Parts: sequence; C-alpha cells; structure tokens
Amino acid sequence: MSTAFKISVAAFGLVALGACVEESAPMATSAPTVSAPTVGSSTDVTSFEGARAGQAEGGLMNLGYSPIRSEGLTTWWFNASTGACARITTADGRYSDVTMLPAEDC
Repeated sequence: MSTAFKISVAAFGLVALGACVEESAPMATSAPTVSAPTVGSSTDVTSFEGARAGQAEGGLMNLGYSPIRSEGLTTWWFNASTGACARITTADGRYSDVTMLPAEDC
C-alpha cells in the first residue's frame, strides 16, 4: 500500500468521525422561568376543583399561594400579595371542594 493511499484513507476516516461529533447547546446561565398555570388566578382558584391534588399544589404555589393550616383533608391556602384565601378539601387524590374565603379566615 502506498503512503499516499494510507494518508487518503486516514483523512477520510477523520472526516467521517468528525461528522459524528455532537455539539451541545450552550449552558443556560439562569434558572428556568416558572410560569403561572393556565387555570386559576392569584385571586380566584375555584377552577382547581376536580384537579389532581399533587399537580394542582404546584400550580397554587406558582400563583403565589402558601398552605397556612390543615385540618384533616382540608387545607387553607393564602396569597400574601393579593390577600386571597382558599379552603381546599381533597378526596380520592383530587380537589373535591375549592372555596374562596375572606382573608381573615386564613
């Protein structure tokens, strides 16, 4: 085998392998943004009734609500920035009752 042929094969191999290199996307410099859920608002979350409790809890937190107290399967959620209060009862893993209350009830 001639040297020129060996060099040609080696060059072809390098080009072929170079095409296999995966370029990664630049790393994010900031945390991902958390968006508000498509249901509910910072002042009214009654549309969460019937939602799966585990998933809806994150939605409530994204709207600015925090759990204030619980009694059995009922939790009171309060949004400090709007003064909104919600009493949410869970049954069978879903929000079975969502009622907006005056802020003083939280």
